[in-house]
Amino acid sequence: MVKSMIMKRMDNRVKAGAAAKRGSFGFTLIELLVVMAILALLLTLATPRYFNNVEKSKEAVLRQNLASMRDAIDKYYGDNGKYPETLEDLVTKKYLRRVALDPITDSATTWLIVPPEQAEKGGVYDIRSGAPGKARDGSAYKDW
Repeated sequence: MVKSMIMKRMDNRVKAGAAAKRGSFGFTLIELLVVMAILALLLTLATPRYFNNVEKSKEAVLRQNLASMRDAIDKYYGDNGKYPETLEDLVTKKYLRRVALDPITDSATTWLIVPPEQAEKGGVYDIRSGAPGKARDGSAYKDW
């Protein structure tokens, strides 16, 4: 009799252990909801910063592209005594590898060309961005 009671208790423990193991392989709905809430909170904090940094980097690239193209125009004028007729002249005469992209418009054809006051001095005195809108500091891209 004692032996049978001990066997029953052991049998019950084995069954209880198997049931406990069976339920411990997954996550509960509450655990999944808590994890999803934490992820959503982190994304709401990180997303605005990401897009702000993208705009900031585009403006930095635009300033650098304008500076390098203006430098090439000045070097062209210093070597030839006149300004280039088009931006492509800077590429053909090897002052630039290629006409830089305007990172705001993602195009190399949207540059606004400022001609010199005297037409016989060439066609490109300065360039400006053709991007619409304003920068983060409030200035218009076309005024850069």
